[in-house]
Amino acid sequence: MGLLDDVDATFKAELREQNDRNLALFDAKLEQRLAELKAELVKWMFLFWLGTVATMLGVGKLLLGV
Repeated sequence: MGLLDDVDATFKAELREQNDRNLALFDAKLEQRLAELKAELVKWMFLFWLGTVATMLGVGKLLLGV
């Protein structure tokens, strides 16, 4: 039984290492995608803000005749 236990322990260790590598790769990809999403969100927030300011200035000019 000793040989089978050694093979089982080796297999479990290799499987654990592979799972750790896969988890690290997943974490890296997730972090990259979240950073890209954040950059995209900031861009759209800025464009929304810019459009809002432009609209408010246009309305102010119409109402106040400035």
